[in-house]
Amino acid sequence: MTSGFKVLYLIAIVVFTASCSSYQRKDGLVSIDVSKTFPEREIFLTDIADITYLYLNSDDDDYLYNGRIHCITDNTIVVDDNYSGSILFFSKDGTPKSRFNRKGQGPEEYVNAMQVLYDEITDDVFVVRMNVIMVYSSTGQYKRKITLPEGTFADARTVSFDEHSLFFYNLSSGVMTDETNHVTPFYRISKTSGEVLDEVEIPFESIFLGIYIDGQRIPNRTNNRLITCKEGVLLCSAETDTIFLYNHEGLLTPVLYKTPPVTSTDPMKYLNNCLDRGQYQFIEIVTVRAGYEYPGVFPVTHYMRNKNTGEVIRPVFLLPDYKEKKFIITPNMGRNSYDEHYFELDLYELKQAYRENKLSGQLKELVTALNEDEDNNVFMLMKFK
Repeated sequence: MTSGFKVLYLIAIVVFTASCSSYQRKDGLVSIDVSKTFPEREIFLTDIADITYLYLNSDDDDYLYNGRIHCITDNTIVVDDNYSGSILFFSKDGTPKSRFNRKGQGPEEYVNAMQVLYDEITDDVFVVRMNVIMVYSSTGQYKRKITLPEGTFADARTVSFDEHSLFFYNLSSGVMTDETNHVTPFYRISKTSGEVLDEVEIPFESIFLGIYIDGQRIPNRTNNRLITCKEGVLLCSAETDTIFLYNHEGLLTPVLYKTPPVTSTDPMKYLNNCLDRGQYQFIEIVTVRAGYEYPGVFPVTHYMRNKNTGEVIRPVFLLPDYKEKKFIITPNMGRNSYDEHYFELDLYELKQAYRENKLSGQLKELVTALNEDEDNNVFMLMKFK
């Protein structure tokens, strides 16, 4: 399907969405009505996922870091160090594999590692930096630079779609022919050349999801526009209250919508994508309220929907090995991994919980052997059932 045809096709979808926003849909499409009050329920993470604990070995100081996991592949975990700019590679059992640092201002360097993706088969490390993507080997050898399409910008909204291509959301949020006709733009590009393989533009009427500061429009950059799933990627059009599936065959279809429409809610409530894993969907709704001074601090409500029964609840996730600790599953957890997801457990907090006798089982055994001043944090890996 060409990008031009997709725009026309999606205009028809948006018209359909608007006509059905008043609870008129009869096509079986999944919906969530955020005007309803859903029950809160405590759920053990072990009831919905297989849990393992992971410590990324830091016996070598070069592998002690303060950062985050960027991606998990079949055999490798990739993290960065915020302080030095190093990118580190560990095996799935936590053993250090390799590291490199190409931070700088040079033509073959990155200013910072906003997003790191790793193709294990080709040993390509993609470091996203707004309008370009730098590509290295896992030992830091420079390979090439991919320049994004003119006028587009990307950051953590970039995912690996398949072995040949990347998918990203254009932060510049292109505007069509007039002030009231906008599109939510997504691009699929080649991993080798950066060639645009597909362009998906989801039209919407003029809706602003951000806030105003001193009279200026400030977009909310925290929107979860792109989430991986088994069939491809889920594209969130918060402006049309709809999540679309772009599958591996390039077919685009609506799969979930929110009611009431974002334009009729006060305060505004918008859909912030969905994590679809196992028999559950984890849906995020953002409420835009007056009085918040910058993007990213808006109240967020999380829902869990059982795909088998259709039941929707507001979950509070607990862990048997960690008394009183509460967890939140967000769509952002599925940005770059379909099979495995993780929570990072702060080692200082874990050691305090250990001293207060709040830990048990394998987690307690692991934390007992660690030093909060010399070791990395602990990660809890999840595979949804």
